[in-house]
Amino acid sequence: MYKEISKEMLNFIKKCPSVFHAVEAIKEELKSDGFAELGEGKKWNLEKGKKYFVTRNYSSIIAFKVGEDLCDYSFNIVASHGDSPSFKIKDNYKIESGKYIQLNTEKYGGMIYSTWFDRPLSAAGRVILKNDNGIETRLVNIDKDLVVIPNVAIHMNKEVNSSMKYNEQVDLLPLYGSLKDGGDNFMDVVAKYSDVEKECILSTDLFLYNRMEPSIWGINDEFISSSKLDNLQCAYATLKGFIKGNNSKSINVYCCFDNEEVGSGTKQGAASTFLEDVLKRINSNLGKTSEDYHCALSSSFMVSADNAHAVHPNHPEKSDPTNRVYMNEGIVIKHNAGQKYTTDSVSSAVFQSLCEASGVPFQHYSNRSDMPGGSTLGNIASLNVSINTVDIGIAQLAMHSSYETAGIMDTCYMIKVIEEFFNSHITEIKTGALNIIK
Repeated sequence: MYKEISKEMLNFIKKCPSVFHAVEAIKEELKSDGFAELGEGKKWNLEKGKKYFVTRNYSSIIAFKVGEDLCDYSFNIVASHGDSPSFKIKDNYKIESGKYIQLNTEKYGGMIYSTWFDRPLSAAGRVILKNDNGIETRLVNIDKDLVVIPNVAIHMNKEVNSSMKYNEQVDLLPLYGSLKDGGDNFMDVVAKYSDVEKECILSTDLFLYNRMEPSIWGINDEFISSSKLDNLQCAYATLKGFIKGNNSKSINVYCCFDNEEVGSGTKQGAASTFLEDVLKRINSNLGKTSEDYHCALSSSFMVSADNAHAVHPNHPEKSDPTNRVYMNEGIVIKHNAGQKYTTDSVSSAVFQSLCEASGVPFQHYSNRSDMPGGSTLGNIASLNVSINTVDIGIAQLAMHSSYETAGIMDTCYMIKVIEEFFNSHITEIKTGALNIIK
């Protein structure tokens, strides 16, 4: 079971060379389960018992199921993100270096630079096309080994294994072609894989991605490795749990946001009004009042799902001495006194109860007190929708590498506990006292 689910998840990631493709893959899963697509610019006509989704910027998506018995309703929300660190190709992309042609790029998010060297890469994203009435968007994936970022030989760089500091404008530009071979045809290639004439392309959002195949490995096939595990592993697992789960007294909501890796402060990020806009439109469309909405929020609950740092076998000292997490040992509940994670004792207790009810093991993670870690989207989303929230994740190694590693069992664990969450109706009795009813 674990292996089969992991294979399905890795196949999903292969469909997602960019965040735009991730949203498209999520849409396909939702449509196959009977979800109807809405438009932000169209009027909604929602019905109880029905399922819907809406996208923004083609890079963020929110889906929801409307319960049939919404007397004392609340929102059950799970949020993840679909973007990963990469390199964005600049508009004026061509750099001539001697007899070579390179693509001019800039970094998107924080990545481990060294993991991008000496491996086959390509580009994917979206192109904006002109048509008779204006513009349109089309996804593109240049499905071939297109570029490589070559290392400098150790003979020419004696510091490469000791104190190498990479310059993004010098060391990290990909080699695309040769002037001798007429290699200045990148936009022709983009047009070919977009199935359009080059003259129709007005602008692009294109990102490099790692072409290495995902793998299942280890003496007992206990590990998985792939690009973009952070955070498509959580995006996929929470989607599957959302599709499986159902309860009549709640409005179940699935979110996958863009731009978490660069702070979420965009119109499609977790700091935007996207989630708030959707929840308020659901509320009013179902004939509920503003007072009903605020009462519903008091009993609502959000699970923010973003991968977590497993103990590293070569560097266990990097982890907290008592709050250590391991791959294949369950879902990680993330804590931070400075609120980089939004988990508190109430939300932790709720999630632990869900894990116990679904038979899913769980672990507690905290950073070393002298080593500040990263943050995620839970507290960012709470800026506009302030509800009880827990930050969780799946333990992994080499976060923000171009090829990351996780455990084969944990995707299944995540699906099970998220299904349990969406099967449950949470009601606040008073501050700090909640009922969880299945």
